[in-house]
Parts: sequence; structure tokens; C-alpha cells
Amino acid sequence: MNNKNIIRLLPYQTPFLFVDEIGSLSEHGAEGFYTFKKDEYFYQGHFKNNPITPGVILTEVMAQIGVVCLGIYLLRDEITTSKKPQIALTSNHIDFFLPVRPQERVKVVSEKIYFRFNKLKCKVELFNDNNELVCRGTISGMLKSMNNET
Repeated sequence: MNNKNIIRLLPYQTPFLFVDEIGSLSEHGAEGFYTFKKDEYFYQGHFKNNPITPGVILTEVMAQIGVVCLGIYLLRDEITTSKKPQIALTSNHIDFFLPVRPQERVKVVSEKIYFRFNKLKCKVELFNDNNELVCRGTISGMLKSMNNET
């Protein structure tokens, strides 16, 4: 399963898909990228005349790249056209250090802490284009391949 197939398997679509590219995936972690577009829907009201990416969106970028993409990779031998990944985030703790503005490209780096009993927990960091740490923390989710009927 290649990286583009993993992105296609994500259960998100525009305007809530926050993965442009997967740089690397292994049994131990993931790295990926997203560029915030100037006209993202959340910039209209956060903050007035000074748009900054909300922390909840940064957390979502980290979860999509660092946990969900990695989880799909880890389940790659179980996933088929009739058995697609089912995902539910269960917890997160994120510390924020720098803002992210429109048109900034960010890099997410995750490291698997554990994957057992369908629960994946990762240490996740998000960096800006200057390779400065924007935020970091842990994110956990439940991942399982299940028969889809559609």
C-alpha cells in the first residue's frame, strides 16, 4: 500500500482533509505535510484581522497525519475494498508554542508509543517551515478494519 492510497483511505474530505503529502511511514511512526490555504473556512473568524490557525485544527492535522495515516499503514494487511479502516480518536494532550498563519506549510512527525488491542497511542510534534516546534503532545485512537456496507 503506497502513501497516496493511504491518503485516499482517510475518512475525510475537503474542507476537513488536512493531509497533502505523506513523507514517510514505518512500523515506528509517520511524517507528513499540510499547507494551510489562505481561504480556509476557520480563518474568517479566528481572529478578526489577524488570522491564526485554531489549536483544535492543529490538533486535527496532527491526528490525521500522525495517528490515522500511521494506523492505516499498521492495518495495511487487513484492509481490502470491503474492509475499510474505522477510526475514533480517544484522547489527546497537546502543548502549543507558536502560531500558524494562512499559507504556512507544517510538518507532522509522530512516533508510535504503542499499538495493541486496536488502540494506537503516539507522540506527535508539529513544526513550521523554519523547523520550529509549534506544538507537541500525545494522541490516541482506536483503529480497526471493518466490513463496510455501501
